[in-house]
Amino acid sequence: MPTQTSTIFSLQAPKDISLNEIDTELNQIWQSYGITGDDGGLPSATRATTFTLVVYEPEETQYLLAALGFYNGPIDGILGPQMAAALREVQNKNGLPETGTATLETLTVLREEFSKGQRNGSGGQQINSAASPRIADEIALRNPCRIIALFPIAGEDEGVKAQVSAYCPIQKQSSSTLICCEYITLSGTAAALERIGGMIPALLIGGLPKFLWWKATPDPNNGLFKRLAAVCNNVIVDSCNFNEPESDLLHLQELVETGVPLADLNWRRLASWQELTAEAYDSPKRRAAIKEIDRVTIDYEKGNPAQALLFLGWLASRLQWQPVSYHKETGDYDITRIHFISQDQRQVEAELAGVPVADVGDIIGDLIALRLSSTNSEADCGTVICSETGGCMRMETHGGAQSAGLFQQVTSLSEQKAEALLSQQVQRWGRESLFEESLGVTANIFKLETNS
Repeated sequence: MPTQTSTIFSLQAPKDISLNEIDTELNQIWQSYGITGDDGGLPSATRATTFTLVVYEPEETQYLLAALGFYNGPIDGILGPQMAAALREVQNKNGLPETGTATLETLTVLREEFSKGQRNGSGGQQINSAASPRIADEIALRNPCRIIALFPIAGEDEGVKAQVSAYCPIQKQSSSTLICCEYITLSGTAAALERIGGMIPALLIGGLPKFLWWKATPDPNNGLFKRLAAVCNNVIVDSCNFNEPESDLLHLQELVETGVPLADLNWRRLASWQELTAEAYDSPKRRAAIKEIDRVTIDYEKGNPAQALLFLGWLASRLQWQPVSYHKETGDYDITRIHFISQDQRQVEAELAGVPVADVGDIIGDLIALRLSSTNSEADCGTVICSETGGCMRMETHGGAQSAGLFQQVTSLSEQKAEALLSQQVQRWGRESLFEESLGVTANIFKLETNS
């Protein structure tokens, strides 16, 4: 057994098998261990009994890192501590900003090094997945589940390679029972994975919830995506990673219209902003004045407007505003101006500003601040909510006839990384009406022709 970290117990390190041996091999793992822990006093182990999670990883990042010797963890498509450390090592070696994420510059360097190695006859090493796994630790720590990782790779179509493994994070509070996850990794070209798509539903545990975490941009025309979405209780995406947020959010709306039960992890990051906005109008006087809001300003970290757009979609859906025009300007600040008509035919103007920031966080496009106000200086509806003092200061001087009557400071979610949010998302499934309504308004904005 390979050496593991002190918090992981290995039932089976990644083992290469044929596709038709997957179920047999997983059963053998548990038979050889003894599920009840009767052999030699080992603690009892709970086999996957909560749900199946299918992870589709769109990038070749882990494969390139592994092939070049920077990474020896599992090829699971999840950005864990080992992968982040490997990326920082590559970035440090090549004089790039050490973000620990797969930036375009980092991927370019990895691809060039891999191609150079292949030309010199030293590329294409076998992927070493035998080291301690970090796959979905946030999930595995709480749930004995089955995770199926689909890993498309570049190169010649040589069919699909399969690996199985089983790991049990050791709970400090209870060492008498191991909560274990089963892992199935399927790797091959996108075409090869699509060919074997028909067998993947058979690997999902019957009678338990089934989740699909599609880490690429969902494509309604992708055969593998359509097949898996049809058999899963929830399709999970993260719009903070969308390359073309506007068209990609439109794709999400198309899926909602076809009945796909969608969840967006980036939507969950807006929870604090939504709660504070709602609380700002709890008092009867301010609740009555909410219809006077006709100016909305939202600042977000430049790079991805998805959070700002989804928040605006949520606000407009709650106040029943209809979008009528949409205009974008790019520059030092990315400015998007959207006009709405309220139920009482008032003009409402919204401005989204992509603000360049020196210290970009892990999540591209995080909200910085928002201001709700009115051209009616007598209305008590002015509100400013921000994540930092600088954001509030900018909002205070932003202009408008009315000064903000209420200031709020957002306390960010304790953990905004995808794996932590995913561990919460898998506790629920099905359609989310509030998200779907907000996404619908956002999609209607994109459908407007750009004016002037």
